Amino acid sequence: MGCLRRGRQARQRRGEAGLVATVVFLHAHPDDESISTGGSIARLVAEGHRVVLVVGTSGDHGETPEGLAAGETLVDRRRVETERSCAVLGIHRLVWLGYADSGMTGWDQNSHPDAFMNADLDEAAGRLVAVLDEENADVLVGYDWHGGYGHPDHIMVHRVVHRAHELRPNVAIYEATMNRDRVRQRMQAARDAGMLKEEDAWDVDGPADDGNPFGSLESEISLMVDVRAHAAKKKESVKCHASQVTDSSFFLSMPEEAFVEAFGWEWFIKPGDTAPMREGFIV
Repeated sequence: MGCLRRGRQARQRRGEAGLVATVVFLHAHPDDESISTGGSIARLVAEGHRVVLVVGTSGDHGETPEGLAAGETLVDRRRVETERSCAVLGIHRLVWLGYADSGMTGWDQNSHPDAFMNADLDEAAGRLVAVLDEENADVLVGYDWHGGYGHPDHIMVHRVVHRAHELRPNVAIYEATMNRDRVRQRMQAARDAGMLKEEDAWDVDGPADDGNPFGSLESEISLMVDVRAHAAKKKESVKCHASQVTDSSFFLSMPEEAFVEAFGWEWFIKPGDTAPMREGFIV
């Protein structure tokens, strides 16, 4: 009861200070915060909420760019890029959970003892709970059951968030996902408009990294979140991760209006919510 009472008192103080809620996002790798929830983060900050980003891994198995300085590692570069992204989105605190990137399904890195996917679940959830307690968090955001596309670290995010929720049930949880139906429609529209080359397209209904289709169906999604007013910040935060996403990529080379149309909505599942998908927000 003492913990819950302190949480209520902290939320009251935040309300008096104009900070309505504290939302903690757990993402698997540097740049995931931008691509999947950058618009929602920017909207939360714009509406006066406190946002904390927790990153599960160092992203050490991402693309290694040319031009690393003498003594600079990929991890060094990605940490700097994430700090820049946080500044763009207005994130108030950045926490590194401390695990190694597990790589894609079937990679040798899957067996590394420090890989996030091999972490003791209670230990990893305990690290996250420590942040929730320090922040007196109101909301915790992770991923859907297969992490959107089956990456082992994304699946681990889902498991860790749900274990943390078991330990701190007073903290509401949401699962970030991708709307498979909407992606399929947008990709076809981009093809029809000549904006998407066939070599850049993929079958969203085909097997992703874990053999399951990409994202979630609309029938499985709780909230469609309007982030169109914050799409420019989302795109700018993605650009901060230049080692992984180049300006020539389909994602960043789209005209501004097309980008807003394609990425101006973000999608969340509320566990246990059986109501049809509707427009809403996570706070």
